[in-house]
Amino acid sequence: MHIHNLSEQNSILNTFISEIRHTGIQTDRMRFRKNIERIGEILGYEMSKTLNYKTTPVKTPLGTSDILLPQNDIVLCSVLRAGVPLHNGLLNYFDMADNAFISAYRQHKKHPESFDIVVEYLACPSIEGKTLILADPMLATGQSLQATFEALKPFGAPKDIHLVCVIGSQTGVDFIGKHFPNDTHLWIATIDETLNNKGYIVPGLGDAGDLAFGKKLQH
Repeated sequence: MHIHNLSEQNSILNTFISEIRHTGIQTDRMRFRKNIERIGEILGYEMSKTLNYKTTPVKTPLGTSDILLPQNDIVLCSVLRAGVPLHNGLLNYFDMADNAFISAYRQHKKHPESFDIVVEYLACPSIEGKTLILADPMLATGQSLQATFEALKPFGAPKDIHLVCVIGSQTGVDFIGKHFPNDTHLWIATIDETLNNKGYIVPGLGDAGDLAFGKKLQH
C-alpha cells in the first residue's frame, strides 16, 4: 500500500486538524463539518496529482489553449453518516464523479470492547475499470473500510483504489495494508499511534458522526 500522510509536511491542513480535535471548537457543528469538508478538498487536491492526464484543446474567445486535464473515470464512495462532509469536500474537486454511499456501523456485543461491522444500505454504480475513491473520516481498526470494500466487489473490479481518511490509527493503517491490493493508495491527514480498549483512536477527536450531526438515537 502507498501511504500519503500529509501531516509529515507543514501546511494549512494542520489548522483544520487542530480545530476538529479541539474540545472548545469542535462543538460548533457547522465549523466541524466545514473543516472536514476543507480537509477533503486538500486530500483530493493532493490525490489529483497522481491521476492520468491528457493534453486537451480548450476553445477561448481569442483562440485555443492546450490544457492537461484528468482522464480518470471516478466513482466516489463514502461511508455514512460521518463520511458526508468528507464526501462533499472531495466532490467539490471531482464534481463529475459518479457517487456511491454505504452504511457501515459497529454493532456491539455483550462486551463494549467487542463488535461486528454491519453493512446495510448500499447504492453504487458499476466500478468496473474505474478509479474508486473510498472515503471514511476515521480509520480506527480498519474493519469498516474492509467491510465496505467487500460489499462493493459485486459492482466490479476498479482499476485504481484510493482510500481517503482524516485521522487514522497505526493499527488501522496496518490492518488495511493487509486487506487491500498492494497498489492501493491511502491519503490521510494524520496518523495517531493508539487505540483504546473500545477501538477508538487516541487522542483522535471523538465520534465524528456525532460531532457533525448530533448523537445517535440510543436503543
